[in-house]
Amino acid sequence: MATKEQQDIDPFAAMESLRAALADAGIVLPSLAVDVASPKLRLVDLGRVRADVAARLADALRKGGRE
Repeated sequence: MATKEQQDIDPFAAMESLRAALADAGIVLPSLAVDVASPKLRLVDLGRVRADVAARLADALRKGGRE
């Protein structure tokens, strides 16, 4: 069950925040979108990415977003 805090987060705002943070790390997820088919779940679909993008994303997460 989702917490009250999770239920209050707008998925579109979360998606744009994630898109901006990824862009700061030089990463683009072309398929990043809100899953409008399940509005009550407030899902953000990260989509599919090439292996090199996945590796860069993993590296950025390990570094904590610091370059």
